[in-house]
Amino acid sequence: MTLRKVLLPFAAGALALSLAACSEEDKAANEETPQVEENEKGTKEEAATAQDMQVKLAEQQVDKNKIVAVVNKEELTGVEYNASLTSIQGQMQQTGQDPTSEEAAAQVKEQALDALVNHTLILQKAKEEAITASEAEIDERYATLEEQFGGEKEMKKVLKAEGMDVKTVKEGIAESLLIEKYQGKVVPADGVKVTDKEIQEYYDQAAVQSKEAEQELPPLEEASEEIKGILIQQKQQEIFATHMEELKEDAKIELKI
Repeated sequence: MTLRKVLLPFAAGALALSLAACSEEDKAANEETPQVEENEKGTKEEAATAQDMQVKLAEQQVDKNKIVAVVNKEELTGVEYNASLTSIQGQMQQTGQDPTSEEAAAQVKEQALDALVNHTLILQKAKEEAITASEAEIDERYATLEEQFGGEKEMKKVLKAEGMDVKTVKEGIAESLLIEKYQGKVVPADGVKVTDKEIQEYYDQAAVQSKEAEQELPPLEEASEEIKGILIQQKQQEIFATHMEELKEDAKIELKI
């Protein structure tokens, strides 16, 4: 297995951020009204703070050639770990947490390694079971991604800014498809049952929360199918989490950092 093992959704997140930044720059360039001095000062301070944060985030990375873990004799490198790390850092920032704080550093490292190990184990099992992703499936998923980022021209601009290329993204998409197919095989949607009682209990809990938040909840008849979908997904996640623990117990895993 080569390149960035956890490219998607990592790549998608990076592309989204970059595209948003490019859009803001284009918007600013088209504005005719000059920035007032106070706004310029604030912007510079914000930029300095953002730059300082990027430096701190980068300090948590490891050398790209360093072996960070060995999973069933497969060596995982710093390139793959740093991709996983970047994703975890981004998730924490989105929830208002500082991934560079002293108390968060160990948590970030542990989660990044765990995500990378899980990813590797799933791909190994998918390979064992001869699960594949066709070129047509990969191209279709890439076309959807390209559309989300504003078309081919915008996609190329963002890829260039991120130092990535179409080949790398498609390899990430292929891995994502393998993971989805493996998960679907382990926990098929039609293999998970949800009872009317479970739907009612979920609705009752949501009703209490809605009342506390002074929000109106649609009738159970209208919400039942959506609730059923949520409960199926939750059960699938729980079953797959148990499956992952079993995979880890049977695997030979050595963490090097």
